[in-house]
Amino acid sequence: MAIRNYRLFFIGGFVSNVGTWMARIAQDWLVLTILTDNSARALGLTTALQFLPIALLAGQAGVAADRFDKRRLLQVTQASMLVTGLALAVLVFTGVAALWHVYLLSFLAGVAAAFDGPARQAYAPEIVPRRLIPNAVGLNTTSFNAARLIGPAVAGLMVAWWGVGWALLVNAVSFIPVIWALALQNPSELHRAERIRADHPIRDGLAYVRHNPRTMLLMFTVFMLGTFGMNFQITNALMATEVFQVGSEEFGFLGTIMAVGSLTAGLMAAKRTHPRMRTILAAMAGFGVCVAGLTFAPNIWFYAICLVPTGLFALTVMTVANASVQLATPPELRGRVMALYMAIFMGGTPIGSPLLGWVGDALGARWTLAVGFIAAFITVAVVVVYVWRAKDFGWPHRSHTEDPAFDYIHHGESRQPPN
Repeated sequence: MAIRNYRLFFIGGFVSNVGTWMARIAQDWLVLTILTDNSARALGLTTALQFLPIALLAGQAGVAADRFDKRRLLQVTQASMLVTGLALAVLVFTGVAALWHVYLLSFLAGVAAAFDGPARQAYAPEIVPRRLIPNAVGLNTTSFNAARLIGPAVAGLMVAWWGVGWALLVNAVSFIPVIWALALQNPSELHRAERIRADHPIRDGLAYVRHNPRTMLLMFTVFMLGTFGMNFQITNALMATEVFQVGSEEFGFLGTIMAVGSLTAGLMAAKRTHPRMRTILAAMAGFGVCVAGLTFAPNIWFYAICLVPTGLFALTVMTVANASVQLATPPELRGRVMALYMAIFMGGTPIGSPLLGWVGDALGARWTLAVGFIAAFITVAVVVVYVWRAKDFGWPHRSHTEDPAFDYIHHGESRQPPN
């Protein structure tokens, strides 16, 4: 926070994140209670369309992040999401919003997010020196989850008092501060990565990851978490409406209470300097136990209490894995590797969301949570087997200069692959 460029990035991102969380609550409520009769499938499809472009466009988004000015690219993506958010708000205010409008705008917003994510992930290390990268990753997570404390609660009240349209409008306006903050940054103080000039940029990024087994294991972990575990946008909505039968205020409260644990995890991550696999393993196990508690929660109060450690463990996995991948990747490959990371972490949502929607309609809301804790325990088992066989449980982080995969891919030149 002592770095001016990062302060601007943090403040603008925080305001935008508040609006994003408000929009998620408002859009879910719009789909569940206004456009459908509590259809889990419609909600699952909406979420899937929002994240599908992240998987489809990962290669192109990663190349764009490594080839173009990341600051300018982020301004374009944020402006695009402003337009889609404003369009949905206008449709709701005019009373003509239909389910297909939500589907279309969710997909278009997902296209912008597909290019925004890798650029934002790769841009943060350009704002701060290398030694502060884990600190920056942790603070970014803190910003996201501090907004998660405010956004759902404000959205729940706003929807109850004034309607869905106002929460969606606030989201559209919230993109303006981050665009302005990026414009105020001083480009001469950035630690810019070298632009790519490779003949096969997408293939080079994939080859780097393929020859780095630690990065592949991290990506497997976040895939399982993102696809089957982090679906609270759906599970909280279904539990609130079907099991506990509460209103929009209580639904918004669930998102806020979960953010208490997430914010704690973000602050802990900001202080962590040495990301380790044992931390990820312990957090993933804790996440599985907490989701099991959510599955069998007898009332909304027990459910809300369990959400606090659930958010803490989930965000610990995400921040440690993110920092590990960022530190392991050479700067000129970071955009492409983080695009693949985002595609695996968030791009699995088009698989998980429709699946959970079907499970919710066929078996009930509680089974959507059961899928999450089963997946968490499977992930822990796979990671334990791998690190036990590798005798690498401590797994202190190695920089990319010590990584043989970096020797294989450098400026797009093919060399002898590592053993």
